[in-house]
Amino acid sequence: MYILTLQNKPDGVFSVLSDDGERIIPIFESEDDAERYNIMMEVEEEDSPPLQIIEIDREIIVTACEERFHKYAIITKDDFLIPPKDLE
Repeated sequence: MYILTLQNKPDGVFSVLSDDGERIIPIFESEDDAERYNIMMEVEEEDSPPLQIIEIDREIIVTACEERFHKYAIITKDDFLIPPKDLE
């Protein structure tokens, strides 16, 4: 599994804001999909902070999210996630 974090700060996990105002952490099954999403974000938001892709065990990230009551979404190879227009 792969997540996006602030560059050189792996504890700064990237999340998106849902329509109802909740933060959701995208967790990618495919490194290629995580890279594609990161590139799309760089193009969409030129002033967004630099992010890096971190490989992480599924059980570790899911457990961490659940223990901290963070919402998350598993992005499978069949999903296509588009960055939101407003990255707040």
